Amino acid sequence: MATSIRQEQVGELVRRNVGVVLQAEGSYIYGSAAFVTVTEVQMTSDLGIARVYLSVFGTEDKQSVILKLEDEYARIRQSLGFRLRKHVRRIPDLQFYLDDTLDEMYRLREVFDELKEEKKDGDAKT
Repeated sequence: MATSIRQEQVGELVRRNVGVVLQAEGSYIYGSAAFVTVTEVQMTSDLGIARVYLSVFGTEDKQSVILKLEDEYARIRQSLGFRLRKHVRRIPDLQFYLDDTLDEMYRLREVFDELKEEKKDGDAKT
């Protein structure tokens, strides 16, 4: 489904500001060990819901970070509302999703490196 220009504009605005909020308050929410980045925000057509995709580094239990963010939903939305109040009429509801695209990329890179090594070893034996 195609997104409108306004959806993309508000999505980018939400993405930048959620990143700033997590940078400022993230260590209080999920601790200083985890590093969370906002990779993408998709807005619904009525701009009422923002689907926030997050990459989590520095911890093995990535889903627990998402759960902690959901527990602190009111705090995050209030901080976001303070930052967005002059740009949008209604502060969107936030839905957090884990974006494991980078993890998958690193896993595939390891697989390709292993295949390259096996090919080198096979060529060296013949």
